[in-house]
Amino acid sequence: MSLNLKNLFSQSKSEIENLLDGISKIENSKEITKTEEAEKLIEYGWRILPTLAEFFTDKTLTEIKSECNERILNKGEIAIIIADRIEGMPYARVTGIQNCTLTFCEQNANLIEYYLSFIERDGIENFKKNYLNWLKNDDRIDWTSMLNYKSKKELQKIKRERKKAIREMQKGK
Repeated sequence: MSLNLKNLFSQSKSEIENLLDGISKIENSKEITKTEEAEKLIEYGWRILPTLAEFFTDKTLTEIKSECNERILNKGEIAIIIADRIEGMPYARVTGIQNCTLTFCEQNANLIEYYLSFIERDGIENFKKNYLNWLKNDDRIDWTSMLNYKSKKELQKIKRERKKAIREMQKGK
């Protein structure tokens, strides 16, 4: 088990890019998280989020059509969708858009996909900055831990681990 965990935590940027490239070959955005490559990225978990965020600004066009946005998605947008599936984002905080009507893309589990046109309009660099600030914030620990973990013991362990990771991220500012 420790060998598997060691491999899980050491995903390189090139490994992540290769997986994103594999996802980029499908045709419909609704299928993104059903790919083997997406499943691997999601399995790697929250530790890859800072590296995944490095791809948010990648404008390389893919073969993936978003019916919701009526256009082809780029690699950065695929990275955003995967990041949101790994750990749900507080959309208003990272996009600056309050979705009071809870409108999302029809029959599409990629909730962040609804916001992609707003992210593009307001600037991907701004979104990336907001996202990275959220990743480094202590509030994130409580938010996501409540959503994802059941036992109190597991919750405390994850909180300690995430606080340590946040301190390391903040040192690297």
